[in-house]
Amino acid sequence: MKHLSLKQAIAEFITDGQTLAMEGFTHLIPFAAAHEIIRQGRKDLTLIRMTPDIIYDQLIGMGCVSRMVFSWGGNPGVGSLHRLRDAVERQWPLPIELDERSHAAMAAAYQAGASGLPFAMLAGFVGSDLPSVNQNIRHIQCPFTGQRLAAVPALAPDVSIIHAHLADKAGNVLLRGITGVQKEVALAAREVIVTVEDVVDELNAPQNSVILPSWVISAVARVPGGAHPSYVHGVYDRDNAFYRDWDTISRDRDSFRAWIQEYVLDTVDHAGYLARLGAAS
Repeated sequence: MKHLSLKQAIAEFITDGQTLAMEGFTHLIPFAAAHEIIRQGRKDLTLIRMTPDIIYDQLIGMGCVSRMVFSWGGNPGVGSLHRLRDAVERQWPLPIELDERSHAAMAAAYQAGASGLPFAMLAGFVGSDLPSVNQNIRHIQCPFTGQRLAAVPALAPDVSIIHAHLADKAGNVLLRGITGVQKEVALAAREVIVTVEDVVDELNAPQNSVILPSWVISAVARVPGGAHPSYVHGVYDRDNAFYRDWDTISRDRDSFRAWIQEYVLDTVDHAGYLARLGAAS
């Protein structure tokens, strides 16, 4: 495990053509890491996420993505992802391949990857049209009961990125509040980058917290505010106005490009991004 700047971590562990998962459910979404990937111009990525929202809209719109494995895509509480729609419907800025599954199938596939298994099975997709258009959803028969079950390939990313509350100096990571599949996605990946609000001497973890041990982690980067515009439970709130504004910003290619140029490409790091957002508000 290494303590690195976010710029160093992305430069060392993210390369063109990789399979990359960036998870966080409602809060702890690693936006700062996505912005650094855009700054460093990574391309041809396969992105995995249970609920791709603005974070993947930005990466797709900047031509970083060639394929996406997902189970739902939208701007939560607002509407469509316009950069995703433009890529699917008009191949702008690049065509994108979609592997659409269900939430349950995604979670099961991460669990299979974390367990070193080649596929996951679940009692799912009953009455769904998805198996008819996705060859990665197949069916097997239970050898004990004869029940027909769905099967999907395991998800084992080259790199997983998550945001968390704290890390200690040894590299152990603490997550509080709502958790999604961060534990599974970390265990399933070959390399794991974690951005954190702070690095401390002792985690002092409350009961039932999620702790990721240092042996799972490749790099920790201290990035205060690294989940903005999502929130970090007990630290800062969700920027609801940003989610609403993104609908207007992202509808038009030129306004999207202008926003990315001003707030991501023309800023050195996430602190600069936050400062420029604050100055504009």
